[in-house]
Amino acid sequence: MRIGLLTEGGYPYLNGEAALWCDRLVRGLGQHEFEIYALSRTERQEDEGWLPLPPQVDRVRTAPLWTAESAADGRTRYGRRARRRFTDCYQDLATALCGGGVGDPAPPVTPSSPRTSASPATPAAESPSARSATSPGATPPAPSVPLATAPLSAPADTSALEADRFGNALYGLAELARDEGGLPTALRSETAVRALERACRAPGARRAAREARVPDLLAVAAHLERALRPLSADWYEDDALGAVDLCHAASGGAAALPGLLARHFFGVPLLVTEYGVRLRAHYLSTGDAPPAVRALLAAFHGRLAAETYRRAAVVTPGNAHARRWQERCGADRAKLRTVHPGMDAAPFTEIGEAPEDADPGTVVWVGRVEPAKDLVSLLHAFAEVRKQEPRTRLRIVGTPVGPEGPAYLGHCRALAAQLFPDEAEGPHTVGDNPVSFEQVGGPELPTLADAYGSGAVTVLSSVVEGFPAGLVEAMFCARATVSTDVGAVVEVIGGTGLVVPPRNPRALAEACVALLRDPDRRARLGAAARARALELFTVEQNTTAFHGLYLEIVSRTPVRRVVLDGAGEPVPFAAPAESHVPGRWAGPQTRPAPRGGPGWATGAAARSAGGFPAAEGA
Repeated sequence: MRIGLLTEGGYPYLNGEAALWCDRLVRGLGQHEFEIYALSRTERQEDEGWLPLPPQVDRVRTAPLWTAESAADGRTRYGRRARRRFTDCYQDLATALCGGGVGDPAPPVTPSSPRTSASPATPAAESPSARSATSPGATPPAPSVPLATAPLSAPADTSALEADRFGNALYGLAELARDEGGLPTALRSETAVRALERACRAPGARRAAREARVPDLLAVAAHLERALRPLSADWYEDDALGAVDLCHAASGGAAALPGLLARHFFGVPLLVTEYGVRLRAHYLSTGDAPPAVRALLAAFHGRLAAETYRRAAVVTPGNAHARRWQERCGADRAKLRTVHPGMDAAPFTEIGEAPEDADPGTVVWVGRVEPAKDLVSLLHAFAEVRKQEPRTRLRIVGTPVGPEGPAYLGHCRALAAQLFPDEAEGPHTVGDNPVSFEQVGGPELPTLADAYGSGAVTVLSSVVEGFPAGLVEAMFCARATVSTDVGAVVEVIGGTGLVVPPRNPRALAEACVALLRDPDRRARLGAAARARALELFTVEQNTTAFHGLYLEIVSRTPVRRVVLDGAGEPVPFAAPAESHVPGRWAGPQTRPAPRGGPGWATGAAARSAGGFPAAEGA
């Protein structure tokens, strides 16, 4: 089977997101052929190069999302008809964003019963909150109605109308880009900005959109131009995405756009995998933007997510936390299949088979040092632990990340020095601080497994978390864990660790003390955690699940055509035998005749689609 793997800022780049799980997936499915279509986010990412690729990767095609402008060697000028097509499509797109529906503010969730917090010393599965919604403060408040539907005051068919308008406008722009050689300049033109302005001032536009000013419109137009660049890629031809049997998008958002267009132009089925929901990531990253910009961009990403879920054959969230977001974006439950991330357990095998080697008086935290990890609460909790267990030590193992990481690490070091002055055991010994800040790779902690193995209890103190990979690594090492109830933590732990509310140092301290004082309980929870991790979160279960999904999706896909290779032989799975089985299968879809494709993604510089005056300040 030939798979088109679609990524954004990830595989095959060395420092890409989700690069490891994509690499493990490709290597674990050696019986299939892969073509990679990658969107890069930064120039640095492209300069650092790719991971070593296995032989089953036939081709890699890339396109940049980071270039500032669509500068080009030449200009492809639009005629009057093409300009009219662009204006109509972009106006419909802008109208769909400014109207009610996806991205609108909604009333807060009103649960049927009050949420109760887990007892600090109670396993997650025994707590009523283990199955409840995400904790306050962990993520932005989720709307009480699906994001793909209109507000409660709007008619039910209004949302469907806006969704169809958005989809038709999106595919109309894609067809125009395919016919005319690309869209980048048109998307940043004064025509696009004026279309946005008309939509914002139109009757029925949401309040935040009506308040948009010229700088806001320019910012939104610039963001849409970057987000829609995949429409101008030269990937939508018979010898590119038209030749694959299945498109597998490794995330939502821009990565799924080529899959939507392959389905639109060629009828190629689409599988979407999200371990971190793009819409949620957008909400977390645009908190400082003006209200009008936030509202319009949230509407765009919300409608794109809804369109992706509607057109995908199968959507695979990585956990129940992501699944809830997808359902509230309009994903059909019948299409959702939870597939947990596959992680390599081999580096942690030796530590996991010898849990008795852990220091019984040491608590370990491992992760990326950033404000979302809430090390401040952990340090205050450890101060409470020291009052009850004076000989306990805390090892914080991690590297600062992001623009706030180094300053946050400095703040945590200063707080640790203030809370825990250097202590000496006698008058002739040097004082030592019970809290240490370390990094993996040093003489004491040469590997990540050694970091987890150095303590009897592993702590996760985050206030925002998606899938807690570090928690799974601790489980591989058979360590008892204390975690905050955020993201997918409760789902991952499954009763094999203790879960406490976030931003609650007292509860965190009580849970740690309970485990430090009970070695038998630590051993039981650690053994159960390791068994659970080996059953649910290994590479083998991940690749097996996707192999089955590939076969299922392709077996239900109508035969589109017979594809021949260079020797004139039919490409395997291009005409699946299962599609000949009698039954109610979908009929064959008519594929548009091949047309000339754009060359936007063929070189470092993008081809320009001229014929529009440039937007001032764009």
